[in-house]
Amino acid sequence: MVRNLSFVVIISVIFLSLTGFSAQRPLGDAHPPIHMKNNNATPTYQNGYTPAKIKKAYGLDKVSADGSGQTIAIVDAFGSPTIQNDLQVFNNQFGLPQAALTIAYPNGKPSKTDGGWALETALDVEWVHAIAPKAKILLVVAKSASITNLLSAVDYATSKGVQVVSNSWGGSEFTGEASYDPHFQHTGTVYVASSGDNGSGVSWPASSPNVLSVGGTNLQLDSTGSYISEAGWSGSGGGTSTYEVRPNYEDLWQNVVGNHRGNPDVSWDADPNTGVAVYDSTLYNGQKGWYQVGGTSFGSPCWAALIALADQGRTTPLTSQSAISQLYSIAGSTNSTGYVNNYHDVLTGSNGGYTSQSGFDLVTGVGSPKADALIPALVSAK
Repeated sequence: MVRNLSFVVIISVIFLSLTGFSAQRPLGDAHPPIHMKNNNATPTYQNGYTPAKIKKAYGLDKVSADGSGQTIAIVDAFGSPTIQNDLQVFNNQFGLPQAALTIAYPNGKPSKTDGGWALETALDVEWVHAIAPKAKILLVVAKSASITNLLSAVDYATSKGVQVVSNSWGGSEFTGEASYDPHFQHTGTVYVASSGDNGSGVSWPASSPNVLSVGGTNLQLDSTGSYISEAGWSGSGGGTSTYEVRPNYEDLWQNVVGNHRGNPDVSWDADPNTGVAVYDSTLYNGQKGWYQVGGTSFGSPCWAALIALADQGRTTPLTSQSAISQLYSIAGSTNSTGYVNNYHDVLTGSNGGYTSQSGFDLVTGVGSPKADALIPALVSAK
């Protein structure tokens, strides 16, 4: 545990596992299993990748879209009592514009503060804003970490007509989960979720065919933020669903997934050793301030922001089905022009049960984005 500010905390996951989770129903509470690493250094914003470096690495620095006209919803349990102040500190540090942040409590305000969820909230809000700085942010705070309350928060976000909903949470698959998939199906809205941080294995709702599942990588950059390489992260959730059948958009990769839904679809930096700067002044294990954060929790809000950048240029907004289908279609087959131009095909690394390979795999999906090509391709996709 971290006892003072002389340690850098690297959070490899703000991802959920269920306590008392039934195999039949998504009931029970969730908690964030936090992975920490001591860097023997004083925590500062310099201990993690900055927005400028992440944007350069994935080609976002060459994209003119800024999220104008879009609203991105973030669903978190408990929220953070300091999020507005923390976001302003983050913005000031990195020269970002003021954010249009609205906070909603559809089931009432939580009765307690949870330090782990507060850090998750800071990660989600700060990095959505970093990637899509002119998008409006709707932070929907579930009253507790129960799946019932989290789904209620998703439904609330949907009712507000947002373009994208980011979900950095999930739990074990369960019999009958497909009956809950309609929570993530609405015209004009794309739903994104983290694939998990415990290595091979599939979680829900990332396993839903209505949800864009985001896996994780180890991202190596040079001192200027230029992309060097990526490898599949050992914690990246991935595998084939026990209960969800293979959607049509994965037919090309039947040799990998068989007859069931494969996860993840895409990937993003997640290894805490190549994590990013997050500011959070809510106490967490006796510490507050700058953290270096990783986990597939980082990829979900960033891909949500990328989708919003694409939607900004479209005449008709993407839906989950159209967005995921197009991401696979744009990739095409291994080594195709579309694949090479639009994605970093991650060829190395393992999540324990599966190994990264050329083309789609069960560690990193089709790979991470070359956003300067992928966003225009999504804008023009039918």
